[in-house]
Amino acid sequence: MKDLKGKTAFITGGSKGIGYGIAHSLLANGVNVVITSRSQKKADEAAGNLNKDNTGEAKAFGVAADVRNYQEQVSAIEKAVQEFGGLDVMVANAGLGHFGHIEDISIEQWNQVIDTNLTGAFYSFKAALTALKKSQGYYISISSLAGTNFFAGGTAYNASKFGVTGFTQAAMLDVRQSGIKVSTIMPGSVSTHFNGNEPSDKDAWKIQSEDIGELVVDLLKMNPRTLPSKIEVRPTMPPVK
Repeated sequence: MKDLKGKTAFITGGSKGIGYGIAHSLLANGVNVVITSRSQKKADEAAGNLNKDNTGEAKAFGVAADVRNYQEQVSAIEKAVQEFGGLDVMVANAGLGHFGHIEDISIEQWNQVIDTNLTGAFYSFKAALTALKKSQGYYISISSLAGTNFFAGGTAYNASKFGVTGFTQAAMLDVRQSGIKVSTIMPGSVSTHFNGNEPSDKDAWKIQSEDIGELVVDLLKMNPRTLPSKIEVRPTMPPVK
């Protein structure tokens, strides 16, 4: 994919944060982008803002879909293919976190985290698989350094991100002979609204969402003989505790 112009990417949870940053970077490189949110209004607003910022021919398109619902993912992929004629890149980005002592994490919170972060990544790939086989495209999951480093209070989130990392690496082995490339990106602290954070100047030391977008573009442009299957990224100089 050295020439990305005219390609199509599908990004779950693309209305804000990392997903939005990835969409912005892809649009700047000529890639048509479909972003999802559970809210059609939020998806449309984000797509509109992306289109205002973009001066090229590529377009952003918003679709309402919940990654916890497989049929909604299938329908959203079908809309993307109808809108742009195919699918070249799937970015499984949608995620949330509930944190706390295992005694305090509720069954509902556990299920929300696992169903969104892990099962959602599986549903996204499963729904896009036929289209990605046809284009010999690229599947990228957004995991986390929490997918390899566990911490107190992270039972649900660690479990989901360890799972995403393992799922993505195993899926990479399943589909590599079909011409589909698969990678997982594992960021450390990123300046987003995640877990109630309000991005501001205090987050200047963190990875920015557009940095992850640049990384996705670099992956897509890499010589196809080489596959960075698992990429850890972290802030260069975090505050001293």
